[in-house]
Amino acid sequence: MLRRRCFLSALGATLPSWAGNWPSWRGPGNHGVADEKSLPTRWSRTEHVRWRVPLPEPGNSTPVIWGERIFLTQPVARENRRTLLCLDRATGKLLWQSGLTAADKELTHKTNPYASSSPLTDGKRVFVWFGSAGLAAYSIDGKELWRRELGVQKHVWGYGASPVLHDGLAILNFGPGDPSFLIAVDAGSGKTAWRHELTSRMPEDDVKKAGELAPRPDGAVRADFFGSWTTPIVVRAANRDELVFNLPRRVAAFDPKTGRELWTCAGAADLAYGSPVLGYDDGGPLVCAMGGFGGPALAVRAGGSGDVTATHRLWHVPNTPQRIGTSVIHQGHLFTVANNGVAECFELKTGKPVWAERLRGSSADNGVWSSLVRHGETLYVMNKSGDTFLYRAAPKFELLAVNSLGEDSNSTVVPSHGDLFLRTHESLWCIGG
Repeated sequence: MLRRRCFLSALGATLPSWAGNWPSWRGPGNHGVADEKSLPTRWSRTEHVRWRVPLPEPGNSTPVIWGERIFLTQPVARENRRTLLCLDRATGKLLWQSGLTAADKELTHKTNPYASSSPLTDGKRVFVWFGSAGLAAYSIDGKELWRRELGVQKHVWGYGASPVLHDGLAILNFGPGDPSFLIAVDAGSGKTAWRHELTSRMPEDDVKKAGELAPRPDGAVRADFFGSWTTPIVVRAANRDELVFNLPRRVAAFDPKTGRELWTCAGAADLAYGSPVLGYDDGGPLVCAMGGFGGPALAVRAGGSGDVTATHRLWHVPNTPQRIGTSVIHQGHLFTVANNGVAECFELKTGKPVWAERLRGSSADNGVWSSLVRHGETLYVMNKSGDTFLYRAAPKFELLAVNSLGEDSNSTVVPSHGDLFLRTHESLWCIGG
């Protein structure tokens, strides 16, 4: 109890600089938890809309917010340009835009437009990854501070990982495809601090077996069904910081200062879409990785060393539904949403299912790519038709509201300063209380 009180006191001392800000893809720490007094629960295209700003093209990234500024990545395909937009939070007015022009068009899928990675900000700088066009940092006034070309990013489904910031380092999962690596650069200069090479292709024997079992009519190489789109999280365990993220067939932790691999746990999916989620039980911190493309799901205790599959893996589910969005953990339960729009709840300690309910919106397409966000006891998630579902983060399903905008979306709900910011393929919306 004493440790808990000290932690809460320290947290309270830091809140003024963070409260209301949403500095990264899933908020502070990338945990998808909103520390807000209240948030809107009911809205439509005409109700409780503070403003709506049209966007030039579809995009999958999520806005980040610091103070009175919103930062959003946006593709402009006709110019082969990856753009960073800065808008006024109160009005939606465009304050400035900057970005990079790619030398060549990248390989991607039509459902994953360019500039799909979300920005990252510390209130002084904004960090963005534009795939093959590079990793860059900007001042909050739009001045380019540095730019790094890290090589060609090449995968049949494009990219989606967002950078994270830790102890003065901007850290990025450069993948999927060949090459794939984890890289940390100095946040002030962009100079490489360390780089860790990752396995980038499915083993040839497995490619051959997969092709024999289920050959593809287009002749494409099955090695494409392999890779990680996940954004790392930082976990405090065993008196150290661990940089944890999902890789093909395993979950791994690295030293964020040096890039040295600390531990690995086997049994994850070939396609790592959703990022890891952090939870706690009586044994301390644990990490859950939910499968992609029907692959496995698992939970592993943090703080180990070497191969911890036999010693630290708590549970393993061999086959799961296709999931792209990232889950949340609350009070001993893991909440997630599959691509088909089925919301699920599991016991955190065992992985056993508690309930599963289909989220039905206003359109025939109830699929979900969005990640969950929790505010208190309420979960927010948006489907591909632009319907946002609110339901209880509890061991019994309770639907609280369904709010429709009528515009397609693959993005995640962003809460900030009592408002919600929703990015669709057509617009950026600000929803007020």
